Amino acid sequence: MRPIITIRNLSKRYTLGQREVGYQTLREALVKAGSGAIGRVRSRFNRRHLQNPPGKESDLWALRDVTFDVQPGEVLGIIGRNGAGKSTLLKILSRITEPSSGQVELYGRVGSLLEVGTGFHPELTGRENIFLNGAILGMRRKEIARKLDEIVAFAEVDRFIDTPVKRYSNGMFVRLAFAVAAHLEPEILLVDEVLAVGDQAFQKRCLGKMGDVAREGRTVVFVSHNMASIEALCNTCLFLSDGEFVTKGQTHQVVSRYMTADLRPESASVSLSVHSGRRRGSRPLMKVATVRDDTGAPTGAIRMGSSLSVAVSFACDAGGIVPGLGVVLKNAHGVAIFTVHEGLVGGNLVDHRVECGTLICELDNLPLLPGRYSFDLYLGDTSGAHSSDVVSDAISFEVQPADVFGTGQLPAPQSSLIYWPARFAFTNGAIQGHEEAHGLNRG
Repeated sequence: MRPIITIRNLSKRYTLGQREVGYQTLREALVKAGSGAIGRVRSRFNRRHLQNPPGKESDLWALRDVTFDVQPGEVLGIIGRNGAGKSTLLKILSRITEPSSGQVELYGRVGSLLEVGTGFHPELTGRENIFLNGAILGMRRKEIARKLDEIVAFAEVDRFIDTPVKRYSNGMFVRLAFAVAAHLEPEILLVDEVLAVGDQAFQKRCLGKMGDVAREGRTVVFVSHNMASIEALCNTCLFLSDGEFVTKGQTHQVVSRYMTADLRPESASVSLSVHSGRRRGSRPLMKVATVRDDTGAPTGAIRMGSSLSVAVSFACDAGGIVPGLGVVLKNAHGVAIFTVHEGLVGGNLVDHRVECGTLICELDNLPLLPGRYSFDLYLGDTSGAHSSDVVSDAISFEVQPADVFGTGQLPAPQSSLIYWPARFAFTNGAIQGHEEAHGLNRG
């Protein structure tokens, strides 16, 4: 199948201190002509005193050598930190900005909602802007007219549809702009974080509409910092960092990589040889603790609902110990959430003396809310021959928000100790048996 969007070696460079070439007003043209001579003298002077020559520190690469494809019907989320190049990429796809180099091919009509005001003429009414946008997409007037009532109802601007849009509030503007972009049946729909301007109910309707668009086989490219929305809507995800392509793949995998991208690798391991949390009188048996994700890679963060393990390396004197590991998980307030140890969950792994090794405690599908958590670690000699080693707050990790229930909603942080899946049901009338117990069911 041919991709509906093809991007090859796409780059966009801005020169700091210079404006991008675009439309010019009459006033700007007159000012430019009148100040031409002064400008030429000033530019000669500035060239002699430039500290950063053009093409080096004065250049900002918003995108650099980005290559990927988007298939028809694909719902692609684009994520990355501020300044990663997400909005620049959408502007290039929308033909608002020209790339510095590379190739972009789009096969189909493009509807876009990038910034408040994009594609709307402020002096025209809402109705006139709807027909204008439809005409730009190549639609006939009858086609647009058939969609008009649906657009107005979705945007909730029926009272103001014949009012110039320059008098609309930001919320009204965004509602109408999204309704136009989504309902005029483009093959490709581009949506930026501008939806954040709307209220929560409208955002939910927008996500629902984008889902409808995707189910109709059209393509959606969605930029957002809201990972719950990305996970609820998108079947694939693209991660950009500092203008460069990092990865593209299944949404939950890419989001997980994005959430942990800025964490230092060394935060996943902690030396326990000398640790301020060691209990007085403990024998310093534990040497290193490492938190690992469900792939076995060291990590300082996991997503809600993910699994992790904590690995504890130990060493002792000649003669060794029969090691047993205990783990206490605590939240940021020091409240213990649970305690596990080998004997409790299934017996000791080692039944003979060893002088060194690593014990691993695996914890599956942790129902933890977003926040910071830590482990207290206990390592003892199950033979009872030697004292144990206890380290409080031995190592910590972070839980990042995720749409664990697939609803587009996130449990509120710190609203409870954990979250838990549940099922709800409704029946008419009283619960059977309740009436009989109270003598209410009389024949």
